Amino acid sequence: MWQGSGMLLQTLEIFLIAISAGVFGSMLGLGGGIIIVPVLTLLFDLPMRTAVAASTVSIIATSTGAAVAFLQDRLTNTRVAIWLEMGTATGALTGALIAGYLNQRFLYVLFGLLLAYSGYNMFKTRKNELPEGVLPDRLSQKLQLQGSYTDRQLGRRIDYQVTGTIAGLIVMYFSGIAAGLLGIGAGIFKVPAMDQIMRIPFKASTATSNFMIGVTAASGAVVYFARGDVKPMIAGPVVLGVLLGAILGAKLMVRLKSSTIRKLFIPVIIYTAFEMIYRGLK
Repeated sequence: MWQGSGMLLQTLEIFLIAISAGVFGSMLGLGGGIIIVPVLTLLFDLPMRTAVAASTVSIIATSTGAAVAFLQDRLTNTRVAIWLEMGTATGALTGALIAGYLNQRFLYVLFGLLLAYSGYNMFKTRKNELPEGVLPDRLSQKLQLQGSYTDRQLGRRIDYQVTGTIAGLIVMYFSGIAAGLLGIGAGIFKVPAMDQIMRIPFKASTATSNFMIGVTAASGAVVYFARGDVKPMIAGPVVLGVLLGAILGAKLMVRLKSSTIRKLFIPVIIYTAFEMIYRGLK
């Protein structure tokens, strides 16, 4: 499939798809793996390991491309990111190491059910622009996790508090395991956790997730590189496309309402949940 005159066309197709993945990945804080892995496995008939490895490397590009824009707009809460990254990086390394020893069908069903529950909760709050009445817990105050940013769409400064500090860290560990096992960047778990458990505004949640996913992916990518799963002719166009898309998506995201981004996120999380459950049961 990857020999002869069709190779250039297939490379171009992967590149264009990767651009789309980068746009949505940076806007929603997902990393693009949610699109890249199904495309490479289903449309291009590539092995799951190769697809996951390419996706994991591309997630680093997404994080790099979007992080600059989000940091300039002060949407990224770096203190929250550093705190939660302890859980995600450890989880990603754990997931990559145990990938060959666990029943992946069971994992798909488990993570799918968790996503479905998160999607349901997010649907209930789909019209909320900002969280209200958030009281910071003691650890959040000690670590000074509160943040602020200027929302261009609302035309005002947003000050917010953070709660659920320990619960968020625990969820991030398991999201990291999902990243290491399934190559999805864990943003599909991170954003709902920050939004629903830690009560961080949705824009700040997606921006902080983008900042974190690169570090999480790097932890797992080391293992995939060591195994030889990263194929340059596949990972190359994926990384370049995702990087370009991530830059475009970051510029678009800051001009949207939080409620709009949340509504874009809901169908993605529901689709992913059912796709995972289906894969686990078939």
